[in-house]
Amino acid sequence: MLSRVADSLYWMSRNIERAENNARVLKVQLIHMLEASSKEALDREWEEILEVSASTADYYSFYERMDRETIIQYLTISPLNVNSLMNTMNYARENARATRDILPEELWEVLNQFHLDQKEWQELPNTRDHTQQYLNRVIQTSMTSQGVIESSMSRGTPYSFIKIGKWLERAEKTARILNVTCEKNRKETGGGTHHYYHWMTALHFLNGYDAYIKEYPPTMEPKNVLSFLIKERNFPRSIQYCMDHVLEAVTNLEGGKVSHYSENLFHMLEVIQNEIEESSIEEMGMEELMHFLDHFQDRCQTLSRMFSETYYLIEPVRVK
Repeated sequence: MLSRVADSLYWMSRNIERAENNARVLKVQLIHMLEASSKEALDREWEEILEVSASTADYYSFYERMDRETIIQYLTISPLNVNSLMNTMNYARENARATRDILPEELWEVLNQFHLDQKEWQELPNTRDHTQQYLNRVIQTSMTSQGVIESSMSRGTPYSFIKIGKWLERAEKTARILNVTCEKNRKETGGGTHHYYHWMTALHFLNGYDAYIKEYPPTMEPKNVLSFLIKERNFPRSIQYCMDHVLEAVTNLEGGKVSHYSENLFHMLEVIQNEIEESSIEEMGMEELMHFLDHFQDRCQTLSRMFSETYYLIEPVRVK
């Protein structure tokens, strides 16, 4: 398979996953916005949403102050934000268009229909209901796309590139959300961990609240939440689960063998796995957890670069 085709499949998958993750975060925030105790608290929450969406520095390069409506527009349909939902879904569609002969036709139809509908939505009033409908449509399109991939694609090389993109993007987003949550908790509790609202919000951001409550009823113990979202091998948004599947996809891509050109990639995956498995999440304080999550995000960036170099992919500026 040509490297440019592999590149398109990989980034199509990452952008679909990124759009869904950011849409979930913003959807939860719009609900929590009604419960904020003060404008100052609400402003802090919106800054955290920008941080989770990897857009804080860029936002302040365009705007001088924090404004809720501006942030919502910036995160959803702004052409200025490379990580806006509109841009990430457009990137995904363009990558899918370049590989239509490899992908299921239904996948192209799903992404193209969203693109056509999105043009109309941009002309509608920017109301809260309209925004919620847009976020729901992004999430629905992502989940439908992934359903088409799982039910229609042969488990060959193209499928492996798609899976690697999905699981790596998801692992990095989980780490980013937890890092922001740990920082918020550290500031508001003086280094402690007991703040029910923060950890419940993190679970909602990661679509894991229902799964967690079934596993740990009926309490919201911070150490259990952290362990669940980092090391739970049965939850599909935990860091451990995602990295297990990245390794599985790379192994399938290489036919179960380690070649001279993929040796460093496999070694990095092994290092990351060992670091996760050897971490004692329950015994870490907030500072240690933040260091661990920062380090893991750095590992994800390194792994993405190594993967791109191994298979001659292009590392777009927009994902850094």
